[in-house]
Amino acid sequence: MKKGLIILIAVLVIAGIVVMSTFGSYNSLVAMDEEVNNQWANVESKLQLRFDLIPNLVETVKGAMAHEQEVFTAIADARARLAGAGSTDEKVQASNELEGALSRLLVVVENYPELKSNQNVTALMDTLAGTENRISVERDRYNGVVSKYNSAIRSFPKNIMAGMFGFETRPYFEASPGADVAPKVNFD
Repeated sequence: MKKGLIILIAVLVIAGIVVMSTFGSYNSLVAMDEEVNNQWANVESKLQLRFDLIPNLVETVKGAMAHEQEVFTAIADARARLAGAGSTDEKVQASNELEGALSRLLVVVENYPELKSNQNVTALMDTLAGTENRISVERDRYNGVVSKYNSAIRSFPKNIMAGMFGFETRPYFEASPGADVAPKVNFD
């Protein structure tokens, strides 16, 4: 009788440990998932800041250099794709396209001394540069929390829990192909 009671207590203790471990694993995955969502929201808020700033910059610069229509068209197209992007992957790709178009605009502005001396352009360029820095910081933070989250849901035994409750890996914010090559502007 005592032996059966000891075995029953041992089984209950082990079952309790398993249940508590399961709750702990699930709760930590939920917390990490929310951290990824929160960090992505931070990235999106900075992307929105850039999105809102660009028309002011473009209109200010456009008045001084109407012949640079290709750059303005690329910015408008990339901005429209970003506005219409639905998934995280689409937003990353559209943001990268917009970043490339903006870098071409920055090269154009650098090549026009009268634009660089315009106070409105200078103020907008400084604001845009600050925004780009904030975007970069938030992207790095996002990739950091995605790395922790993806590692957790792929590691044993949390991978079992993740599979049971539908936790899936999240995409990293990666640079677009060719981002490592500086844009070239030719005024021939």
